[in-house]
Amino acid sequence: MWSFSKIDTENLKAIADLESKLGVTLIAFSDAEIKYADLNEDAAKEVKDLEKKLGLSLVAVKA
Repeated sequence: MWSFSKIDTENLKAIADLESKLGVTLIAFSDAEIKYADLNEDAAKEVKDLEKKLGLSLVAVKA
């Protein structure tokens, strides 16, 4: 599972500099010890339906 990275000021500046140079937005992810939730077919469909409605991606994880 991947999550947004915690980035120190120096590394954030390096990313921002490269974004400016390339004219793109970069999103940093890091490997994390997060476990996916085990959803049944109906629950997975509800998540997919909400993703479609909201126009974004959702990931179900164990709380």
